[in-house]
Amino acid sequence: MTDAVIRSLTARLRRIPLDRPWGADVRAIGVIDTHVVLSDGGEGWGFSWTPQIGAEAVLAMIEHEIAPAAVGRTADPEQTWPALWEHLHEAGGGGITTIALAGLDLALWDAAARRADLPVSRMLGRRRDTVRSYGSGVNLHYPLDELAAQIRRWVDAGFDAVKVKVGKPDVAEDLERMRAVRDVLGPDRALMIDANQRWDLDRATRHLEVLAEVAPAWIEEPLRADDLAGHIELSRRLAASSGIPIAVGENLHTAFRFDDVLRAGAAQIVQPNVVRVGGITPFRRIAAIAADHGAALHPHLLPELSGQLALTLETVDPLVEDVEDAGFGQLGALDGPSPVRIADGVLRETDHVGLGIRFR
Repeated sequence: MTDAVIRSLTARLRRIPLDRPWGADVRAIGVIDTHVVLSDGGEGWGFSWTPQIGAEAVLAMIEHEIAPAAVGRTADPEQTWPALWEHLHEAGGGGITTIALAGLDLALWDAAARRADLPVSRMLGRRRDTVRSYGSGVNLHYPLDELAAQIRRWVDAGFDAVKVKVGKPDVAEDLERMRAVRDVLGPDRALMIDANQRWDLDRATRHLEVLAEVAPAWIEEPLRADDLAGHIELSRRLAASSGIPIAVGENLHTAFRFDDVLRAGAAQIVQPNVVRVGGITPFRRIAAIAADHGAALHPHLLPELSGQLALTLETVDPLVEDVEDAGFGQLGALDGPSPVRIADGVLRETDHVGLGIRFR
């Protein structure tokens, strides 16, 4: 890709306030923006991200471990990423290590696309000009009337699919809320539900028997993300009853784990978060694994970036998640226009070079 090598990598932590808090203790997100300088004078900008936990640890990992190890290495991210992942592996194969690695990987892809004077989707090979988006929100704490109003905003904005949180202690309350959501959506729009790892196997089985009434398009993270055996059994139970597909991925961090899940039949849909898996380089490997298994892939969060990658995917009809009032552009965090635009439930790129993501 290039003969240039990495001259420097710097990072800084920013706290970006949320207009619509995700809970009493989640009123801001942490973004660690990164800047790489190359031996040929090229530059690239990337970022790492975490909504609540670990931002300072990610910054320290970049500054004390990744930056010193990256200097002098090739600026080709597909060569540098695996070498640095091996270097960091004793600190953990995924989690803080992969989140921090994303800061370098994204900056290197940005530099490469800037060198080519292209948006990164064009450099990777864009397969479509638009991709469907769905309305999403962190809304388990919303009163029923506020939840219904949010659904109405999404319908009025042209979304034909939405995702809503479940996981109340009493499934009767979840059902009441989902009935209200379905009443606003009507029968033809898709309703996805997300338990955020709140259930164990038996509780998930019981609650999904009840919630099947509202015809969920998928159940996201019904169990702890690392409970492979539980997901295998739940998938078997659901296939024999309601047929609700299982979606996982936002808390899986390596291509090996995605392959394990799909090979075992533990889920039918994968949702890699491009930052949590370590950047574009591992995201592309995960996308190839999903394609090999014939699984659906819908990127998790970060539509400014995951939307661009969705345009390059082989998978049929990927969906991009648009969390209400949480986009970097909506939060006023970007130094310039957003690289994507979502209107009438459809995402399109705007004119930009590289990733098109620079923070103020």
